[in-house]
Amino acid sequence: MRVLVMGGSGFLGSHLCDVLIARGDEVVCVDNLCTGNEANIAHLRGSPRFRFVPADVTDHFDFTEPLDAVADLACPASPPDYQRLPLETLAAGSHGTENGLRVARRHGARFVLASTSEVYGDPEIHPQTEDYWGHVNPIGPRSMYDEGKRYAEAVASTYRRTLGADVGIVRIFNTYGPRMRPDDGRVVSTFITQALSGTPLTVHGDGSQTRSFCYVDDLVAGLVAMLDAAEPGPVNLGNPNERTVAELAQLVLDVTGSASPIRYAPLPVDDPVRRRPVVDRARDRLGWTPRVPLDDGLRRTADWFRTRIPVPVAPRS
Repeated sequence: MRVLVMGGSGFLGSHLCDVLIARGDEVVCVDNLCTGNEANIAHLRGSPRFRFVPADVTDHFDFTEPLDAVADLACPASPPDYQRLPLETLAAGSHGTENGLRVARRHGARFVLASTSEVYGDPEIHPQTEDYWGHVNPIGPRSMYDEGKRYAEAVASTYRRTLGADVGIVRIFNTYGPRMRPDDGRVVSTFITQALSGTPLTVHGDGSQTRSFCYVDDLVAGLVAMLDAAEPGPVNLGNPNERTVAELAQLVLDVTGSASPIRYAPLPVDDPVRRRPVVDRARDRLGWTPRVPLDDGLRRTADWFRTRIPVPVAPRS
């Protein structure tokens, strides 16, 4: 296939480009680099089946060559990023998604929207199934991301129902792995960076809030399965192995061998208390299930971070 990957130099997008190139597809990677990194795709530049187009997907864009699929991963996805770029985040969920849908429809291509578990907000139903409508604050400090993605789902679904577009929606739960930015504000990258630097691990609240962490290789396998399917979704993609944030902090200390203490800080406004996906739909309709255990994935991620954080870990006594 020839696949257009919107946001292809970012954390998830670059891993998706890797897998598509490795299996023989052609990839057109579009990114404005507001949160992506050209270093994530530098190793692909020599491939005749890879092309990087520096562009903002919220502006009008088109491609004359045929396309078989469009994967929309173009949006700031960590709290510091979407709070730093609030209007850009809303534009990515609205104008960016619509532009991608228009391109896909013009070429008769499959369109896969990378939505998020954030559409469930601070859920009142646990665990979360795809038929849950969510509990989201539309004017809160996270609303630019939550509501941007909810709108993206609405417009993608409307293109499918009204215009017959070949659309699939995935809702991505917490994902981690190599190529996360040390300063992206996500809990795994923050904890690993702090542990390797010998600084205190910052746990917000009392650490009893839960998340479900999926290793990037597993998550991307789900994205590829959705690209290859005719499934409209929405489909949850995530690891249903639920852990408290306090448990995650201790596990990071264990896998890094760090002696960093744990420091507690106030819980951010509208921070979800519990988050865990039901992935039966992904298993039954896509043949997908996560396979990488959390401790193994954290070791792989920490090994990658060690090559980028020069400060040595303070050994445990």
